[in-house]
Amino acid sequence: MIGILIPAHNEEDLLEDCLEAALLAAQHERLGGETVEVLVVLDSCTDRSSEIVSAYPVHSLAIEARNVGQARAAGARFLLERGARWISCSDADSRVAHDWLVAQLALDVDAVCGTVTVEAWHEAFDESAQIRYHQHYQAREGHRHIHGANLGISADAYQRAGGFEPLACDEDVQLVRQLERCGANIAWSHRPQVLTSARLDSRARGGFGDYLRDLVQPG
Repeated sequence: MIGILIPAHNEEDLLEDCLEAALLAAQHERLGGETVEVLVVLDSCTDRSSEIVSAYPVHSLAIEARNVGQARAAGARFLLERGARWISCSDADSRVAHDWLVAQLALDVDAVCGTVTVEAWHEAFDESAQIRYHQHYQAREGHRHIHGANLGISADAYQRAGGFEPLACDEDVQLVRQLERCGANIAWSHRPQVLTSARLDSRARGGFGDYLRDLVQPG
């Protein structure tokens, strides 16, 4: 079984598109009919996120941590207990490509670090801010970006690395660094595609939204 893990904190505006994309990827013909289970970890949600999730054929897990590391760890534990051999992580403000899972698995490695593509630029991003972004972002094979929105890992490698730590930010970076220390075979690939939002009101301080905000207001 393959598990798709999506943490969510008050994501009512973008969650439906996220789930529809994940469910489409789960039905890709090249998966050969393997079971794919989607899990949304609802972390301290006070909006309609829970109601939205309940309308889809997915699992949900409610926690009160307000901590993305704890949310991902709880979700991974849930999926492993259900027999997942591979866990693909994304974010609730992102939309995975139809062949996202197929592209991750085809790399035949312990873990995959994928890139993200900004779907639509926030109005605050003028031309100079967009240029700064493209000058620094490496949308290619061999990049060195780490995104929780596009991360895949085998169950064995995840457990060897010790799993996600309860960090409010960079829990994905911590896991990948631990994978490297464990000698895991990691693909840094542009093939698994994920579209993500360019919102500046990021859910995790120090995350991708804050990175974008720094481009808008360079120091």
